Amino acid sequence: MRPYLTLSFLFISITASALVNRGRVDSLKTLVESSLKNQTAPDTLNINRLNKLAANYFESNPDSTLYYGHKSIELSRKINYQAGVADGLVQTGHANWFKGRFTEAQQNFDEAIIIYKYLNDYKGLSNCYTVYGRMYNLLANYKLALRYSNLALDISKQLKNELDIAVCIKNIGVVYFSEGQLTTALDYYYKALFIDLKLHSDHAAAANYNDIAIILQNMELYPKAMEYYKTALRMFQNAKDLNGVGTVYENIGELLIAQKKYDEAIGYLTKSIGIAIKQDDKDGMSSVYTDLGLCYANKNQIYLAIDYLNNSLEIGHKYKIIYNEAYALIGFATVYNRQKDYANAYKYAKEGEELANKLGNLQVRSNAALQLNKSLAGLGKFDQAYKMLRQYNDLKDSLNNNESIQKLTSYNLELNFATKQHQLAQQQKEKDILYVQKIEQQRLINAIFLSIILGMLAITVVYYRQKRKQQKINLMLEDKNKEVLQQKSNLDEQAQKLNDLNILKDRLISVLAHDLRAPLSTLRGLFSLLQDSSISHEQMLEMIPGVLKKLEYTSDFLDTLLFWINSQMDNFESSAKNFYIKDIVAYETESYREQASLKGISLIDNVPDNVIASADPNSIRIVLRNLITNAIKFSGEDDCIEISAFKLDDQNHVIRVRDTGTGMSDDQLNKLFKSKVNSKAGTNNESGTGMGMLFCKDLVEKCSGKIWVTSTPGLGTEFSFTVPVGVLSETRLEMA
Repeated sequence: MRPYLTLSFLFISITASALVNRGRVDSLKTLVESSLKNQTAPDTLNINRLNKLAANYFESNPDSTLYYGHKSIELSRKINYQAGVADGLVQTGHANWFKGRFTEAQQNFDEAIIIYKYLNDYKGLSNCYTVYGRMYNLLANYKLALRYSNLALDISKQLKNELDIAVCIKNIGVVYFSEGQLTTALDYYYKALFIDLKLHSDHAAAANYNDIAIILQNMELYPKAMEYYKTALRMFQNAKDLNGVGTVYENIGELLIAQKKYDEAIGYLTKSIGIAIKQDDKDGMSSVYTDLGLCYANKNQIYLAIDYLNNSLEIGHKYKIIYNEAYALIGFATVYNRQKDYANAYKYAKEGEELANKLGNLQVRSNAALQLNKSLAGLGKFDQAYKMLRQYNDLKDSLNNNESIQKLTSYNLELNFATKQHQLAQQQKEKDILYVQKIEQQRLINAIFLSIILGMLAITVVYYRQKRKQQKINLMLEDKNKEVLQQKSNLDEQAQKLNDLNILKDRLISVLAHDLRAPLSTLRGLFSLLQDSSISHEQMLEMIPGVLKKLEYTSDFLDTLLFWINSQMDNFESSAKNFYIKDIVAYETESYREQASLKGISLIDNVPDNVIASADPNSIRIVLRNLITNAIKFSGEDDCIEISAFKLDDQNHVIRVRDTGTGMSDDQLNKLFKSKVNSKAGTNNESGTGMGMLFCKDLVEKCSGKIWVTSTPGLGTEFSFTVPVGVLSETRLEMA
């Protein structure tokens, strides 16, 4: 049966903060390990974290406490951080004591006390005294246990730390319980419990409930003891304190043994031994092994009982845990008395009594007296057996004395009142917390709605701005698209013009190669004949008119071609001027009148004298020349060619060349101004380039005019084109 030494409060005192949950332990571990991994030189911050982590791990994994405590001491010594060394020594001393290494623990505590005194660190000194007192209580050195516990209490009172005061009072109560002074122990337990309830320290209150339950059990008030145990168990489980849970499981198991409910007891004890082994709790392992031995002894499974008792005695003796050693010896005496092996029973009971007297624990002494009574009676030593029976009864009376029962009743009434007050305070606190939470929740909801509204407004503003911006961009893009489309159209138009010019160039080259070669070949042949004297003078004279005719045609074609090429220059428009159309028409009709008369064609000039145009006169002259020569070419004897001009509107004059020649079909009309045509032979087999109409169209358009044609096969053709109206002048304009 073990009191619970509120181990978690050591950490609370050292760090001056509340017990942290598992998530914070893991976070602290991650933070510490990351700092140790990445840091070249230790610092006080990480050392303090190591000590905090060591304290956090004590209740779940004492080996981790040892590891982090040693690491803290090592790093603290490197930078001469004395406070870190002292705190680390307390942590390692606590873990060493827990594992039964009392010599190492004593060395740790003594060195820590020296450092705390040197630093005037009363808080740390109080903590060290507290743990030191607990260790001496376990070793049954009650004088030193009380001395160190009272030293810790005095310092805590000076510091006015109620939490530490409650811990110290409770520890003093444990010492008095171990000495067998149950009434005094009750005084201290209840004082500590009232402070814990006042401070709403449920974890510390759980330890006090457990320890008070032990006294109730010794007084054989089993239902009340079970009630207290269950309360302590629930609190320890809520706090996830494995050591506390394991301790209560063992104590409930012992309570069930006292009630002879062995199977139920084994269930609780099995859970307790599992926790003790996991934590390497030597005290817990030894105590539970004895309890299991007693259970199996009462179930007549003697070999299993002796095995458990041997394990308990071995651990208790090895680690000098006197209470457990005495408890195991009395357990052996119980087993052998049941087997009627009274000699062995007496031997173990006697050894147990000696240790029980040294402990001063009334419960252990009464158990030893009972087993001595049974073994002595079995050995026939009735006088001594009777003496032990009286001693047993006296000890039981001490356990159940009226003063203890009266105090217990009084304390229970006070506790019930305090508990109710605590419950009411807790309920009010919960209501206040709930009210605050509701207010906070409502504020949060309001904030969320406000955030949503503001967010929607912001989104609306952003959307509106983006929409406006997008509209502007769309307008800009639309303008750019139009510009790009216009540029593309211009580029396509220019590309088409370039393509047409390229085609025209190819055609010109073809025409030049063909049409210039013929007269040149004729001249070369004529001169070759003259050189060789192959023809006579008369024959040469006969050939000269034909040659001259071809040369004249070629020269005229070259003039037209060169002028057209010149018209392609960018500054061609600058050559426009005012002139009388009559002057150009008269000049051209006079030039071709003889050629027309040779074919029997009448060439008539019906252009009025006062018609003034504004254009390039040379372009108009070449257009007229081409139209007149074309009309002569496709007209015959008795045909008529008439050139006329009239005003179309305020901006344009129309110049018309009409003949009564062969005319053209619709197919020829459609091709006339679009591309080079295959020129038909004239009425006297005259040849042509097929390019003249293209030249005419291009020159007329460059003069801001239009050209068109109507024709009827067999009846004749009529070419018309417009020229801009010029400004009247009193002086007659000369042709350029």
